[in-house]
Amino acid sequence: MLKLAAGARVFMAVTPVDMRRSFSGLSAIVGEALGSNPLSGDVYLFRGKRSDRVKAMMWDRNGLAIWYKRLERGKFKWPSPDAPSMELTEHELTLLLDGVDFTRIRRLPHFSLQSAYA
Repeated sequence: MLKLAAGARVFMAVTPVDMRRSFSGLSAIVGEALGSNPLSGDVYLFRGKRSDRVKAMMWDRNGLAIWYKRLERGKFKWPSPDAPSMELTEHELTLLLDGVDFTRIRRLPHFSLQSAYA
């Protein structure tokens, strides 16, 4: 399983990438298309055209690391928002990597004291 550093944010690139890309190619996508710094300590997710493979790239103390997963059956359920990337929670990342379609899970509204006593 993928272990995240404390405070790391997770971003997924919405459009598919060539899965033959490695450190330099994925870093270029992070910098140019996503407008982020690949050395920030955040996690960046990429998928291939068939949606059965996912790569995660992150800075790990002293160098970039790539984590790669292929599903033997099925496809990763990737959302398609308007932005070039979207941020995920750590829980959503776990669901995605477990093959769960987290895009269909409906989140309840957050509780606030003002709305409870209005």
